[in-house]
Amino acid sequence: MSEDKNHVQHVLTAIAVNVERIYEHLSRPPDRDPQPPTALQMFLDWQTIPRPQAWRASIRE
Repeated sequence: MSEDKNHVQHVLTAIAVNVERIYEHLSRPPDRDPQPPTALQMFLDWQTIPRPQAWRASIRE
């Protein structure tokens, strides 16, 4: 019984930590300078292959 309570406490603590991290990430002002291109992005540019602006951008046709 005590182990179950400890497990629930650990899970709830992990959730609370993650919620706090998400809040801090979302409340930060956006970076003004774009990140330097990665090796893959430079390769795509060199091959004149179009790439999305953000790596998470979805491609819809």
